Amino acid sequence: MNNTIKVLRIKDLINKIGIGRSTIYDWLNPQSPRFNATFPRPMKIGLSAIGWLEHEVDAWITAQATLRS
Repeated sequence: MNNTIKVLRIKDLINKIGIGRSTIYDWLNPQSPRFNATFPRPMKIGLSAIGWLEHEVDAWITAQATLRS
């Protein structure tokens, strides 16, 4: 079993979910009409760098798939 924790930078996240950078940041912004409270929050990984935990992104993708009709 692989217990490695992987942090996705924005380019990796874009490639993984197929959504553009501006949409991702809109989903994170509570002031945006496209805000998505279910989307995983990034974490700070440096002075000005952020990343997303891959297992949280994977869980979000799985949850979105279960919402399909």
